[in-house]
Amino acid sequence: MQRTYSFEFFPPKTPEGADKLRAVRAQLAALAPDFFSVTFGAGGSTREGTFNTVMEIHREGLPVAPHISCIGSTRASIVELLQRYRSAGVRRIVALRGDLPSGAGAGRGELAYANELVELIRAETGDWFRIEVAAYPEYHPQARSPAEDLRNFVRKVRAGADSAITQYFYNADAYARFCEEARRLGCEVPIVPGIMPITNFAQLARFSDACGAEIPRWVRLKLASFGDDRESIRAFGLDVVTRLCERLLADGAPGLHFYTMNQAEATVELWRRLGLPR
Repeated sequence: MQRTYSFEFFPPKTPEGADKLRAVRAQLAALAPDFFSVTFGAGGSTREGTFNTVMEIHREGLPVAPHISCIGSTRASIVELLQRYRSAGVRRIVALRGDLPSGAGAGRGELAYANELVELIRAETGDWFRIEVAAYPEYHPQARSPAEDLRNFVRKVRAGADSAITQYFYNADAYARFCEEARRLGCEVPIVPGIMPITNFAQLARFSDACGAEIPRWVRLKLASFGDDRESIRAFGLDVVTRLCERLLADGAPGLHFYTMNQAEATVELWRRLGLPR
């Protein structure tokens, strides 16, 4: 099986952040991932930042996949963005519904769901882009039920997605069950696990509470017990995530997608521990 390994960045907001990301990218590029991805802020709030970061990575000769979300965007603006990426020679897209900026009640845009975005990309660009979509092993926090969430996932895939990347998780059984149920519904695309290194407990807890990714109780309590001891948090986090990745790969996961948070150290160490290819 040909596995896919990828690293995710967010567009930096300051010149200092941009310089730091260049250094991080150089470290991670040495691992020769299949691609880097660059996130897209709520309601398109980082649209130009995302585009500029993607173009910088692309000009360096590195494979890159911009995120595109449809919430808060018009069809015309999405098509224009797709044309800019296609003209530049970008060949992969991460297609997402996305979130409205906090406090936004209107302006949802002309497309409400990710399957509509995938359909638009295929209608406008044919097979030019390899399209990744999102999957939620512990189910999307806004889904009315697990069954509905699975149906929505399969709908995105059938609209023309080539593969999927999951929200991060720490429960391998949840991922295995999600994949099994998706296959039962006829979904055969690779579903790549999203991996979040553990380096900052307060930040991780905040992210997890917002996106519905569960931190197992024993892990949360252990991390909380370390207080401000960053080295202990890092060491324990590396052990937990290494074992998770080892199990996922042993069970046949089609790759790993690392949420780097624009940091290199933890991801590089996980890569080394797992003995992944360079």
